Amino acid sequence: MRSGQHDYRYQQIHIDAARNATDDFNPFHDQKKWNRIHGNPFGMPIVLGFQIEVLIEYLVTLLREQTGEHALIDHHHLHFSNFQFTFADVVRPGEPFHIEIRKTVNRISDSGQLANRIAVKKQGGLILLGFQRESMVPLCMPDADFSRLGDLDTAEDRSWIAQHRYFLKRKFMNTGHGKNFLAGSLVDQHYYFDEMEERVRFPAMFPVALLSCALLEKAKQDNYTFETNPVVYTSHLVSVDRRLLQTLKSNDSLNLLVTVPETVPAGKGLGKKGFPQQLHRCFGLLTGNRILFRAEVVMAPLQAMLQAAART
Repeated sequence: MRSGQHDYRYQQIHIDAARNATDDFNPFHDQKKWNRIHGNPFGMPIVLGFQIEVLIEYLVTLLREQTGEHALIDHHHLHFSNFQFTFADVVRPGEPFHIEIRKTVNRISDSGQLANRIAVKKQGGLILLGFQRESMVPLCMPDADFSRLGDLDTAEDRSWIAQHRYFLKRKFMNTGHGKNFLAGSLVDQHYYFDEMEERVRFPAMFPVALLSCALLEKAKQDNYTFETNPVVYTSHLVSVDRRLLQTLKSNDSLNLLVTVPETVPAGKGLGKKGFPQQLHRCFGLLTGNRILFRAEVVMAPLQAMLQAAART
């Protein structure tokens, strides 16, 4: 299947709805502050990466329905949705783009996975490239275990815990915010939420999108200067436990954990970048420290990326 025949366009109101729903205060998305960012080459606010990712999730979900793959997923206990995306460019308000979803590859017999290759493109070229995979086990940090971490619901919000290993940001699930995030992302909110039909289904990317707030809160507490030293996402690797996702309801607490970043050195060759990056290992935990999602979020300084591009 290819959904590339249809062009999508985000306007600033869509960006505002999505960033307000997730408490994302990154100046890159702010129509009053984007031009304060030192060396900003984009010329206007840009769309949130998670906006595009939840639209991808929705389109893949519709594809699964059309092909009967949901029954296959249930039968083989593929409990985890995994998203692996690399960012190549940005989307601006009013800029048309399209999403291509390749035919599902069934690898259940050898690797226990269903996989779809994703490409997001605009007239100027590639925006995002990656995969969505359904699997039996999480493909991102499968060995993570927080059973001995203690009761996070009693820990102080925006604090460092576990001997300064994790920054904790507490959020609460909210159906109104979920609806606004979907509407801002050009997704049919009624597919996920409908009070008349007693339907509450948070998309996987909504709780994950709250990571932006956690990362920004951590940086703010560290006195990081967003406008003089801007960073941008280069890649996301996320695994979501759909069994826990299906239990979510409004007002459920979500404890977001962010580790001290690890430096990814510059390198050459497949998968390498010509500039240093920072890897943030992140988790979303429900009550009882059950892992709703695991994420490896990689960022890079904007100026380093621009300098590397100028050398090529």
